Amino acid sequence: MTTTESTATAGARPQARAGAAGSAAAGGRRGFRRRSKEPDLAARGGPVWTLIAWVLTLFFFAPVAWMVLTSFHSEADAATNPPSVFAGLTAGNYKLLFDRGVTPFLINSATASIGSTALVLLLAVPAAYALSIKPVEKWTDVMFFFLSTKFLPAIAALLPVYLIVKDIGLLDNVYALVVLYTAMNLPIAIWMMQSFLAEVPKEILEAAEVDGAGLFRVLWSIIRPVAMPGLAATALICFIFSWNEFMFAVNLTATRAATAPVFLVGFITNEGLFLARLCAAATLLSLPVLIAGFAAQDKLVRGLSLGAVK
Repeated sequence: MTTTESTATAGARPQARAGAAGSAAAGGRRGFRRRSKEPDLAARGGPVWTLIAWVLTLFFFAPVAWMVLTSFHSEADAATNPPSVFAGLTAGNYKLLFDRGVTPFLINSATASIGSTALVLLLAVPAAYALSIKPVEKWTDVMFFFLSTKFLPAIAALLPVYLIVKDIGLLDNVYALVVLYTAMNLPIAIWMMQSFLAEVPKEILEAAEVDGAGLFRVLWSIIRPVAMPGLAATALICFIFSWNEFMFAVNLTATRAATAPVFLVGFITNEGLFLARLCAAATLLSLPVLIAGFAAQDKLVRGLSLGAVK
């Protein structure tokens, strides 16, 4: 190769590099412009999605608001068609509930719900510990077995449960409901707690074992504080299921152990539907669940998201 050709080749290489760099820079600018447009589109669409979210929220909240408003109307105003929105308000329906004796029903519901929720957590946490942190052999089959217990419709088990409860003399007894609600909610609680406990860092458990901590010390001092959001979410869901349960309550109780949902249907009679009183009772019965959810909302949000992302 001659000196002239070498010089020309050497001069062409920087030009080629410069052209390639310019093309890359231009492509990068185009990509940047494309990427910069995406946040703009998201920013423009933000108010629209916010408006849609508010509309959907109001749509789902409207029946609850209507129930609360109707509970403060008289029976005559509640039965008008179309409904009278601006009718006079009164608290007489709530006074009637307590005059009719709603307090024992609320106490029975609280006893069955709180007692069964405590038993569920007491049994579900060790079971979930064995299925997540210290997994047993074929633990997936065990989890499927727990889930399969929910396949049977509750109505199919009503007659056998009724006969068993009758034979052991626990008809119209609130403790029979505690045992039943515990058995009903335990599979769900184990599934939830297994997912929550699987997110507990193994390092802190190994450190506790090195320090000589036993199983109960690990569960109480290590697992409980870390998994408290999951415990709160599981407890609230079990409490809601127990509080709202109706089928076993109405068939296994009569007067002494009847729960709040049984009291609620007492306003649906052959004489007609007492709509205002029914709405007042439904509003009153919803308050314990709302109060429990509000009290645990900080842990509930974390608990419902814990274990959702692996």
